[in-house]
Amino acid sequence: MGSFLTVGLTCCQRTPEQSFAKGVAYAAEGEFERAKEEFEGTLKVDPNHELAKRCLTLIEHINEQEIQTRTAVPFFQGATHALRGQWTEAIVEYNRAIGIEANYAMLYMGRGKAHVQIGEYNQAISDFTKAIGLDPNEARAYTNRGIAYHFKGLNHLAIIDFAKAVEINPRDAEAYNNRGKSCAKNGQYDQAISDYNRAIEIDPKDVEVYYNRGIAYHFKGWNVKAISDYSRAIEKAPQYVEAYNNRGVALQEIGQMDNAILDYSKAIKIRPTYAEAYYNRGRAYYIRAYYRQAIADYTKAIEIKPAYGVAYYNRGRAHYFSGQFDQAIADFTKAIEINPRDAEAYNNRGTAYASKGHYGQAINDYDRAIETNPRLATAYIDRGLVYMERLGNKDRACSDWERACELGECYHYTIAKRMGNCQ
Repeated sequence: MGSFLTVGLTCCQRTPEQSFAKGVAYAAEGEFERAKEEFEGTLKVDPNHELAKRCLTLIEHINEQEIQTRTAVPFFQGATHALRGQWTEAIVEYNRAIGIEANYAMLYMGRGKAHVQIGEYNQAISDFTKAIGLDPNEARAYTNRGIAYHFKGLNHLAIIDFAKAVEINPRDAEAYNNRGKSCAKNGQYDQAISDYNRAIEIDPKDVEVYYNRGIAYHFKGWNVKAISDYSRAIEKAPQYVEAYNNRGVALQEIGQMDNAILDYSKAIKIRPTYAEAYYNRGRAYYIRAYYRQAIADYTKAIEIKPAYGVAYYNRGRAHYFSGQFDQAIADFTKAIEINPRDAEAYNNRGTAYASKGHYGQAINDYDRAIETNPRLATAYIDRGLVYMERLGNKDRACSDWERACELGECYHYTIAKRMGNCQ
């Protein structure tokens, strides 16, 4: 008797998103009754599918003659393009719909969202403002305008809009999540966490909210809580590459270096072009003094992002501690080229020059480091070491170490005074 192959009928069932897309396609052809069936089917599987609800409302408005069929068809054609990520084509169709009927809020909502997707935030804000004017109780218009303000960096305006959205609809989880992001961007982490908590209460399945709350916990220094939230996000979305990377950072900060490396490696496996994961794993290897592995990871990060200044800087440090001073100097030079205000790159290049016996070049770099950041204590310490130990200039060395002590780094000045080298 041969083995039986079990064939489940569920293989032919569509997901809510597939049903929704089918409904949009029917509506774009003017087949509104078939579209209605698909949208209703979407809501049976996912009762919170906001777009399906809105499309059903629009079809009701067609039946009640609040909107013309010849307006709805190009709107749904625009929605079809939007589902495919064809934002410019979507805007063309939304324009056509608005040209026929200029007083229907949903048309501006659709066009505004397409403008956001291609970075045209001013046009998006104008569209959402028009939608609010036509329907002042449309919470989603405030949420969407808030998102556009957030992307423009106008977080105070974004927060006002998200607050209005939750005032209209206290169960708008997306508005809470987005207000949390804007608060976090302003450094208001307690308020952000409060908003994320509310979003999770309303919709515990939203993976992004756990991830966002993890970021807020991380910036509060609550790494154990951050790890817990990143883990929840990963449980719900096992391919969530950013969550692996961020959990790695949190693990690294509490000293769990091996687990951090595992998370960075998982992120890299999922997305082999993830420069930040290579960079972070390089940092973990560097801390463990695995300089060869650190250099390899920094090199990979630079291959992916050639202007990754901090990767050049850290690769330079790994080269330095491997005794590869020329390579270190080359990397610090590149870091300075990318960011001429990088005082620590000047300071470290100075130390690499000093290690090669090029004391004049070392002093020049320490001078540049101090000029760039007069409060960089390590630059005074390192310049003082060259003056004292290599150039025999006690007065200059003592002056530098005294200044470092004023900045809170007193070890060298205290020892020099104890030994009678400084007054």
